[in-house]
Amino acid sequence: MLPRTRPFSQVDVFTAKPYFGNALAVVLDGDGLSEDQMQRFAAWTNLSETTFLLPPTPEAAAQGADYRVRIFTTAYEMPFAGHPTLGSCHAWLAHGGVPRDPARIVQECQVGLVPLRRDGTRLAFAAPALQRQAASASLWQALPEALGVEPGQLLAAQHLNNGPRHFGVWLDSVETVLGLQPRLAQLEALMAQGGFTGLGVAARCDAPAPLIVRSNREARAFGTRSAAIADTLATGDAPDLEVRFFFARGDGVAEDPITGSFNASLAQWLIADGLAPGRYVAAQGSCIGREGRVYIEQDASGQVWVGGDSVTCIEGSVLM
Repeated sequence: MLPRTRPFSQVDVFTAKPYFGNALAVVLDGDGLSEDQMQRFAAWTNLSETTFLLPPTPEAAAQGADYRVRIFTTAYEMPFAGHPTLGSCHAWLAHGGVPRDPARIVQECQVGLVPLRRDGTRLAFAAPALQRQAASASLWQALPEALGVEPGQLLAAQHLNNGPRHFGVWLDSVETVLGLQPRLAQLEALMAQGGFTGLGVAARCDAPAPLIVRSNREARAFGTRSAAIADTLATGDAPDLEVRFFFARGDGVAEDPITGSFNASLAQWLIADGLAPGRYVAAQGSCIGREGRVYIEQDASGQVWVGGDSVTCIEGSVLM
């Protein structure tokens, strides 16, 4: 097949402020592309994820799917991911996509059908079914050294699987989360040993919210509430939880700006175990210069919804 121009967007997800969220490349017409072509292009963008939109399969269309998405990292295809789900839906709608149900968009991906809903311009996806289990004794004992914390600072930990296989750790304070300096080689070995591709940490925010001074990634100071945090309080975006997520990318461990799939499984775990309320706002990316906000809500049926803003930063076409 000869290359042709295809519509393309680059979207910033989990932020309403361009260049402060998690970037996503979206090829809005992936029809006819091979898996190898998709993987090569995703590696070329060098973003954490690149998505390709396609018509739904006949089986999914019969169940109400509006479009199909394939999600690629620079190295492999993912069955599901959160910020690609929100960003792809945002791009699809901006490109003229019209859902069958105005109040509900249905995305097809490898984990199945994922419903999304709209609250003004903000989108939220229904968290996929979660499988979880407690950490083994050996893993629990290895965690403090790998994370660079004291054993007493670890309050709970769970294996979390909602397509991606993650590991979640509940820590004693926001200061502990933001001050982490994990031993990356040990953390990578722990991920390989445990069979998960990413490890996330979280803690509940206590008022007054900490001031994060980012002169560099290592130097952080905590003080009184800043004007910027006061602004978030006025708009209702003050975080209830602070989250960080570390993932193995093949050449070491990196920190992800904002991770939708992890926040989805984290919310299901924390709400079910009474560690978090049924509605909260999580902040992520604070230590790497991002200002991500994830809006969590459990509805009356028990379904957890994971929401966030998205903004288009680049529009154009690609030759593929």
